[in-house]
Amino acid sequence: MAASEGSSYHKNYYFKNVISLSLSLPLYACMNVDEKSAEEKAIDDWLPITSSRTAKWWYSAFHNVTAIVGAGVLGLPYAMSQLGWGPGIAILVISWIITLYSLWQMVEMHEMVPGKRFDRYHELGQHAFGEKLGLWIVVPQQLLVEVGVDIVYMVTGGQSLQQFHNLVCKDCKDIKLSYFIMIFASVHFVLSQLPSFNSISGVSLAAAIMSLSYSTIAWGASVEKGIQPDVQYGYRSNTGAGPVFDFFSALGTIAFAYGGHNVVMEIQATMPSTPDKPSKGPMWKGVIVAYIGVAVCYIPVALIGYWMFGNEVDENILISLDKPTWLIAMANMLVVVHLIGSYQIYAMPVFDMIETVLVKRLRFKPTWYLRFISRNIYVAFTMFIAITFPFFNGLLSFFGGFGFAPTTYFLPCIIWLAICKPRRFSLSWFANWICITFGLLLMIVGPIGGLRQIIVHAKTYHFYV
Repeated sequence: MAASEGSSYHKNYYFKNVISLSLSLPLYACMNVDEKSAEEKAIDDWLPITSSRTAKWWYSAFHNVTAIVGAGVLGLPYAMSQLGWGPGIAILVISWIITLYSLWQMVEMHEMVPGKRFDRYHELGQHAFGEKLGLWIVVPQQLLVEVGVDIVYMVTGGQSLQQFHNLVCKDCKDIKLSYFIMIFASVHFVLSQLPSFNSISGVSLAAAIMSLSYSTIAWGASVEKGIQPDVQYGYRSNTGAGPVFDFFSALGTIAFAYGGHNVVMEIQATMPSTPDKPSKGPMWKGVIVAYIGVAVCYIPVALIGYWMFGNEVDENILISLDKPTWLIAMANMLVVVHLIGSYQIYAMPVFDMIETVLVKRLRFKPTWYLRFISRNIYVAFTMFIAITFPFFNGLLSFFGGFGFAPTTYFLPCIIWLAICKPRRFSLSWFANWICITFGLLLMIVGPIGGLRQIIVHAKTYHFYV
């Protein structure tokens, strides 16, 4: 009896321990998951894109204006002189419609999976194409655009500072463009230390105001100057192949002008979101305001600038304008302020990628000096490339066609077809395939024209002189 009681006791003790252990295993697993998620949350709170989600709808408005309306608007009259009246107006309007449509798709797809936000462009691509393939499709193109834009803005910022210097001090000694690019870059060694997207809101707001201001000055001063004597609206080039390559180059320039989609997901990631009030509402409201601003800037500058100067318009419309001196000098400084904000808008996703790799892959500690070193290296790199290849319009065309056309015109449409799967031959299906075809055309021909211009300029250019 005692033996059976002892045996029963040991059996009960054994089963209690097994049950206790089995019940505790999920608890231990949850604790490990919680610890891991807490570590990831701490990293997300440090990374620049996800560290703050307090933005309002007007943040979307001025961030998008700053991202879209940039150096490209100054090259639109020159692009018109390469295209002519009919094709030029048509491509301007078609690009406005297509890019607004593809941007709407990106805003809608930001939270299309319940309980998940695609905070970065490549995360959306990974959802559509798979973890590895999506990364390889999106990241190289996104980096090409964002780094390319920052290089172009380095060149444009230096040119605008040089033009300001030449206007206000006509008897002063000439200073090389390289030095002005370095002056422009020096600002970014400081501003690049701002930690997150929301921390550059003030800079971005100032940049958006400046873009509207200098665009108004550009077309207003063109009207004041009037139609130039013996103005001509034919082809700029007289050689057989010249008009064709000019046409290609102009398509790349216009693609560059409308490119802002590379930072759309990242901008929307800074907004709060709940099931009742998803972020797409305020984001889309800001986008509409921004695109009205884009039309107000682009159409008058492109058409009036070409109307007044014809084929003699410079690659940068402000270079064609020299009077009134004080107004054009001020416009150039407004451009500089705007480009400072635009550079930061495009640099922030690059910083996020660099810091994600350093912290998550290479296991560096998220410290201020890691951020200080990595971001300063990036600014120095873009400055060096800008000093080496300061070809404004050629760079616009090359990066516009090769980088902006895919990420702006047709990659959002391909992702939409892959995820949403609209019915074949429906309106959505047709609209997306039209955008894809137009975007592919821009991607193929734009870089050809831009590369030719760079080669032509390089023949007579002396590096670092």
